[in-house]
Amino acid sequence: MENFTRFTGDKAAQYRHVLAQAKEICAHEDNLIAVMANLTAVLNQQFGWLWTGFYLVDQNANTLVLGPFQGPLACTRIPFGRGVCGTAWAEKRSVVVPDVHAFPGHIACSALSQSEVVVPCFDTGGQVRAVLDIDSAELNGFTDEDAAYLEQLCGLLRAKY
Repeated sequence: MENFTRFTGDKAAQYRHVLAQAKEICAHEDNLIAVMANLTAVLNQQFGWLWTGFYLVDQNANTLVLGPFQGPLACTRIPFGRGVCGTAWAEKRSVVVPDVHAFPGHIACSALSQSEVVVPCFDTGGQVRAVLDIDSAELNGFTDEDAAYLEQLCGLLRAKY
């Protein structure tokens, strides 16, 4: 597998580049944590967002627990249905938040976060096993286009659970 190289171009082209890298990562590693760690690194290197990481479902505690990430210190646990991550988990759908300060119940792990996108990662049985959480230091940092590409990336993890 090649080393990651940053790609310039429009957003769609950048995501296609990231997805190609992600497919290679998934094809060559079976360990979920290792794959997630490299996926967060690829996303961080390509887009330079404030925070990029995974939260894994802890069914016993009914919380999301911090997984591999790139960025500043993060919240360790997020309850089911709370904040953007808990909402995406509970509703089993991607959530794009243009202004986190306007999101009811937003959990502020970093005062620098201005916008957020959270994408659930499903297992082959359709259960949410993790969420991909990405924060931007800019308002309106994400669109439905971002969510759609990130859903494709999370879909690559389906067979790893």
